[in-house]
Amino acid sequence: MTVGDLDGNVARMAGWARRATEAGADVIAFPELAITGYPPEDLVLRPAFVDANLEALNALAAETASGCAIVTGFVDRSDDGLHNAAAVLAGGRVSARYHKVRLPNYGVFDEARTFVPGRSSCTFRLESEEMGLSICEDAWGPGMPWTDYARERVPVILNVNGSPYHRGKAGERIEVCRARAAETGAWIVYVNMVGGQDELVFDGGSMVVAPDGSVARRAAMFEEDLLVVDLPLEAADAEVARSDAEWPVEPEDVYRALTLGLRDYARKNDFRQVAIGLSGGVDSALVACLAADALGPHAVRTVAMPSVYSSPESLRDAEEVARRIGADLTEIPIAHVFDAYLHALAGVFEGTKPGVAEENLQARIRGNYLMAISNRFGSLVLATGNKSEYAVGYATLYGDMSGGFAPIKDVPKTLVYDLCRWRNARAEAAGQTPPIPEQVMTKPPSAELRPDQKDTDSLPPYEILDPIIEAYVEDDRSPEDLEAEGFDPETVRRVVRMIDRSEYKRRQAAPGIKITPKAFGRDRRLPITNAFWRDS
Repeated sequence: MTVGDLDGNVARMAGWARRATEAGADVIAFPELAITGYPPEDLVLRPAFVDANLEALNALAAETASGCAIVTGFVDRSDDGLHNAAAVLAGGRVSARYHKVRLPNYGVFDEARTFVPGRSSCTFRLESEEMGLSICEDAWGPGMPWTDYARERVPVILNVNGSPYHRGKAGERIEVCRARAAETGAWIVYVNMVGGQDELVFDGGSMVVAPDGSVARRAAMFEEDLLVVDLPLEAADAEVARSDAEWPVEPEDVYRALTLGLRDYARKNDFRQVAIGLSGGVDSALVACLAADALGPHAVRTVAMPSVYSSPESLRDAEEVARRIGADLTEIPIAHVFDAYLHALAGVFEGTKPGVAEENLQARIRGNYLMAISNRFGSLVLATGNKSEYAVGYATLYGDMSGGFAPIKDVPKTLVYDLCRWRNARAEAAGQTPPIPEQVMTKPPSAELRPDQKDTDSLPPYEILDPIIEAYVEDDRSPEDLEAEGFDPETVRRVVRMIDRSEYKRRQAAPGIKITPKAFGRDRRLPITNAFWRDS
């Protein structure tokens, strides 16, 4: 589904509904707000958008009148206000409506801003079976509507979702469904969205959970799937069916989330080509590989921009990465432009010591080159910074942070290496040349903006840095907590100061794919002007 593409979303659902009808299904369930796409955010504050979504709902009902019943998400309007809603469509009309009771207002969710909660449960009868409706967050706690369904002994309850991916999320969903099955004694049919929407990736993983809490059936992850299930399942059928879709585990699931998110961001925003500054380092190599997998090598333009500090090995590594993924590589040296900048600034810089300003000039020249290519050819520039760098500000505004999308913005540096190793192993298993040369992963990380520079000149080793970032950013742990766990106090205080001081940089960063429980941006909203860190 695509946010705002009402006609396209209706056509897509009508096509799947025809397939379900041909497969003998009595009802097909689509995700939360499938009519509008999820999340529609402040689009729902426009009356014309809500009207158009209601018209699209009726159009879907009319188009599928002769087929199976449909459950789908949409935006409803009542005297109370706007609702995140689900409708049952049968015989060409809307036969039932349900309004989401629990509105999430944390992390990436902001539904209390636009919607009002529903007040009641909703059951509908299909053939001889009664079914209950619920939407996403409704399932993440006991109470309404589950108390009603338990009291009424509703045998099957649909839960339609727009549940975004993060590491470990699939296991959390299973536990939630098990809890609701135990509460109601019902079969829980969990239906989730698939696709990328800005920073979010919806990973699918729809499933049927039996009253005893076992996962009886499961659909594919990271791809659209039609799972036809006869309920109630006999025990033998359920046992056989458990193997109907293998769910990927880490790091494969992260890689697939990044690929899906990048593909949909480019496709849904009408970009046919991406441009990447290929340095010969591991981050840009991973981003280039992701782009080739997501969009095809023909859509990937890579640019090597060596300076006087770039090693010959780095240029050769960049060339080898481009060759292995089948992408075009253009070399544009920056040394002469860098000299021109230094000459122009000589008077301003006179009497000062060379340092970060000169280093950042090089990154900004590269950013300018990439944005010029974007302007000329309509390419989407992909920033190649990772979460570790963005966390501590080890990135240059208007330099390597330039771009329209940052695919690995939420990927810690240590996970970058894991993803590269997994992708290479997959290639080797298929009898292919690994896309990322071994020397790219084994050489010490360096920005190569001054002689013999290494990341560890400015940062703790990533094996130490990443756990501190995870604890402070994702878990909101205090420096004192980390020191009590055995982290070096001086290192902790230094890293925390760097994280807090860099908020203004992150606020100007390109959007990137969320893969951790708390990503920078919509997940973590801190003031730029903030003196609290001084007390840390």
